[in-house]
Amino acid sequence: MSLTVAANRVPIRQTDDGWETSVGGLTTALLPVLQEQGGLWVGMGEDPDLPDRQPYPADAPDFLVRRVPLSDEELDHYYYGMANRVLWPVSHYLIQHLELKEAFMETYRQVNRRFAEAILEETEGEGDDVIWIQDYHQMLSPRHIRTERPDATIGHFWHIPWPAMEVFRILPWSRELLRGMLGCDLIGFHVEEYVDNFIESAEVLLGANAETTPDGGVIRYDGHETRVEADPIGIDVARFQQMAADEEINEKARSFRERLGTEKVVLGIDRLDYTKGIHSRMVAFEKFLEDNPEYHGRVSFFQIATPSRSKLESYQQIRREVDEVVGRINGRFARESWVPVNYRYRTYSQYELCAFYRAADAALITPLRDGMNVVTQEFITANEDGVLILSELTGAAYLLPEAVQVNPYDRNGLARAIQTALEMPEDEKRERLSGLKATIEELDVHKWADGFLTSLRTGARMSKT
Repeated sequence: MSLTVAANRVPIRQTDDGWETSVGGLTTALLPVLQEQGGLWVGMGEDPDLPDRQPYPADAPDFLVRRVPLSDEELDHYYYGMANRVLWPVSHYLIQHLELKEAFMETYRQVNRRFAEAILEETEGEGDDVIWIQDYHQMLSPRHIRTERPDATIGHFWHIPWPAMEVFRILPWSRELLRGMLGCDLIGFHVEEYVDNFIESAEVLLGANAETTPDGGVIRYDGHETRVEADPIGIDVARFQQMAADEEINEKARSFRERLGTEKVVLGIDRLDYTKGIHSRMVAFEKFLEDNPEYHGRVSFFQIATPSRSKLESYQQIRREVDEVVGRINGRFARESWVPVNYRYRTYSQYELCAFYRAADAALITPLRDGMNVVTQEFITANEDGVLILSELTGAAYLLPEAVQVNPYDRNGLARAIQTALEMPEDEKRERLSGLKATIEELDVHKWADGFLTSLRTGARMSKT
């Protein structure tokens, strides 16, 4: 029994000291399975100097890394083009960022086929072997694999929102992309809303037959059954709990608060992405300062924006907009000993982020749309007495009713939510945070991986008997 994972990037990276595994939720969840069972990880090959096939670790391999080499043009059209200028904005309902170029889709077809061919070359298709494809970069691969290997066990997890059918059908290639996905035995989404949207897309756009089940639904199309389920992903809870208990982390948190020099600290941590609502959040904080002058000098907003996809114009534009609003707020309200917005455009390690989580009185996590949002879960796990202000347009909002939920487009509502969080009684804060922590422990990323793989294997065995 072995596992093949197909993802956009491979789970290892080269450092000055040699090769090491990458840090990230997907890697954390799936590498232990590969190391235990053996298997394969297929991802993009962006560096022509790296081998296409790399057993890892080199001295005693647990699994094989297989790279699909991409030229600069393929990378531009497949990843920066189709994935990030078509599928990403349509899935997040931000269609003003769509660039519907046929060249993007043609390269996406070619790269998906090459991923499928690499998987088929490296696997034998016997017994309980499982192919698990990750995310929107590989929508067409399942059908390619199914065509060549009808008895394959294929799963797919969609890590971002699946939009309403009326939005998804905007894509000229919507039906082709759906047919590709329906080569799977099981497709997982974060929440039931995305499951329902996918089922409706298959029914309306393809004429597929579907029925609901206690776990989600079953879609029958072209002689094949595909199950769809809500499987919300979590974080490595034990790892974050361990970091949060580290005295060095707690000392960094205390030092951070002392440097800011205010009674209250509001925290935002995001990739610099137009879906994250950073600009809208800043404008809401400006409104909060306008409406609550008694908080001038008493509260600091610390926003981290991790650089992301910086070669794309839409991302360069959001950086300019955020820089402008930060400058405006500080120009309006700053005093000699107080800077209301502290903004950092840089990357921090998870260890460093944990200190910020510990220090915050409130986390302002307000994406315009988000599949789940694991920063939410990291904050909840690491913090002891803070308040979570959460966009109701995230997958996490369905699971975390104890958060102060807001519409990220509502400037006045966001400003009021900040005041609510800062003035919340201590007993209410503890009660809310206790409920949030209990939920996050159940969403643990290892439980997510085990649960999905169990469901995939069980369903595949039942369909073949």
